Amino acid sequence: MPITKHSRLVATTLAVALGSTALAACGSDDDKAASGPVSLTYWTWAPGMDKVVDLWNKGPGKKDRITVTVKKQASGDTLVTKILTAHKAKKAPDLVQAEYQALPTLVSNDALADISGDVGDAKGKFAAGVWQQTTLGTDAVYAVPQDIGPMMFYYREDLFKKYGLKVPTTWEQFAETARALKKKAPDTDLTTFSANDSGLFAGLAQQAGAKWWTTSKDTWKVAIDDPATEKVATFWGDLVKEGAVDNQPMYTPAWNKALNTGKQIAWVSAVWAPGTLNTAAPDTKGKWAMAPLPQWSATEDVTGSWGGSSTAVTTDSAHRSAAARFATWLNTDGDALNALAKESGIYPASSSAQLSGAFTTPPDYFANQPDFYTKAAEIAKTTAPSAWGPNVNVAYTTFKDAFGAAAKNKSDFAAALRTMQDATVADMKKQGFGVSE
Repeated sequence: MPITKHSRLVATTLAVALGSTALAACGSDDDKAASGPVSLTYWTWAPGMDKVVDLWNKGPGKKDRITVTVKKQASGDTLVTKILTAHKAKKAPDLVQAEYQALPTLVSNDALADISGDVGDAKGKFAAGVWQQTTLGTDAVYAVPQDIGPMMFYYREDLFKKYGLKVPTTWEQFAETARALKKKAPDTDLTTFSANDSGLFAGLAQQAGAKWWTTSKDTWKVAIDDPATEKVATFWGDLVKEGAVDNQPMYTPAWNKALNTGKQIAWVSAVWAPGTLNTAAPDTKGKWAMAPLPQWSATEDVTGSWGGSSTAVTTDSAHRSAAARFATWLNTDGDALNALAKESGIYPASSSAQLSGAFTTPPDYFANQPDFYTKAAEIAKTTAPSAWGPNVNVAYTTFKDAFGAAAKNKSDFAAALRTMQDATVADMKKQGFGVSE
């Protein structure tokens, strides 16, 4: 293959994914000998981050003469595109807030630095499955975990009691509960399968053991249609087809009304759900409860992750060690984490922070469940490892199109999954990645 832009990208991606030290050779000591004050720029979408960063600037940052300036940005693919565009011009900021699934894309484009030499003992402050998301399965560290979204099961406690339903602990029981509710209240649904949020489906597949992207020697292996994911797709497709659950998307006025009026009495979601429920179903405050996600086997205890982000240092930064020190402080220091919870409303990735500060009392919406955050912390420890790739955006977009049509038409979800697989592989090959299925 001639030396082209794509072949260089492939070489870089695989070197990173397979744990090569090629990129790590960009030393983390580049700014340790620097004299004078250091100024860093941080791109983030988290609300109130300027107030959190102010604690650094007046405390540790002032002592070390490291000042951080927050630049608010959009989130998701918009931010990833902006970072890559800035990086091509060698003008990326020193620090960026990056969702976990975006890290492989940024790393494969050589936009993120390996900060493994500058994060100290930070690894021990996070659950293994959480820390793994910032290492991409290598010895390199490309970010420090910030917030996470362990998945849980939310249900209307009063209506479960009214309809004589038990909280399902397995997915088989979940299906039985959905069918039992339909018999007792035909106009009521346990929940809905929504195709407008790819992260939900990805988290459910993750819980089932899916690893959508992995590497072997010099190629990427794409297995979005692996047995674990197919099991999840078929399970939900069958429920939709028989009418046991609804097939309408989330986050619509109709969905809000269904939750607020008791037409839908449960929601498979994540730890951040109380905020959404407070907006979507304000009249049902204090009537919901949270439980662990149903399991595929009664002997299992594992959850998936829906959402979450990290703090990464870019390869364009002239002060990578200073930036890494700030990223570590932001996500491990007690005062910083309390401020993040208060100002930004995040659920911290740091295990110790999940039972302190703002998390010693339940969310106001769940005042009826005093042990809400105790349970949440226990569930967070069981988060399954993920396996993201360099074109998550393509997989997610295809999911919305293919599964959106399948849910609407109550057609074959397994076929939609194959469409998702094929589109992802085709895009990777088009970009020049070595791919095996």
